[in-house]
Amino acid sequence: MRFRFCGDLDCPDWVLAEISILSKMYDKVYKLTADAKFEEGDVKASISALHFILASAAKYAVDADSLANELQQLGLPKEHTASLGKSYGDSLCQLQEQFGKESLKLSQLEGVEWRVDYILSSSLLQEINEPCVQMKMNVKSVATGTAEPVAFTATSDKFRVFLNELKQAGAMMDNLAST
Repeated sequence: MRFRFCGDLDCPDWVLAEISILSKMYDKVYKLTADAKFEEGDVKASISALHFILASAAKYAVDADSLANELQQLGLPKEHTASLGKSYGDSLCQLQEQFGKESLKLSQLEGVEWRVDYILSSSLLQEINEPCVQMKMNVKSVATGTAEPVAFTATSDKFRVFLNELKQAGAMMDNLAST
C-alpha cells in the first residue's frame, strides 16, 4: 500500500514495526518515567519513527487529515492519529520552514580564472601542438564559509566535455528553479 506521507511509496518496515510502540506510548504519555517500562531503545526508535512520519509528511505537503487517515491505516488508534494529525496540522508551516533551513546546501562558486596555453613540445615529445586549459575556481564552502581554490588542467577535449556538462547542469538548475 502506498502512503502520501512516504512520497506515495510503501511505508518502511521499521516504521511499521514502531506503530505498536507509538500506540502504547500515547496511552502512557504522562507516565513515560520508570513505570512505563519502555526500554531506552524503544523510546529512541519511536522518536525516530515520529520524526520520519512528521518530516516526510511535511516534505510532501500532506494535509493533517490525510496523515491521520494513513497512520490509522497503519494501525495507530484513531484517537492517537487525531491528536497527532491536529498537532501536525497546527505546526505544518513551521515544520516546512525549519526543514527548509536544514536542507541540502551546496557550495557556491565565487569566481573563475582561466587561461589557454598552447603547448608546442615537451621534454618527452618533440612536437605536441595542442592547447591546454588552466582553470582555477574559487569555491565557497558551506561548512566554513570561506572560498577555497580548486585548480586543474584539462586538454581541449576534456574541457569541451567539462563545458558541456556545466551547460547541462545549468539547464537542469534553471528547470528546477522554474518549477
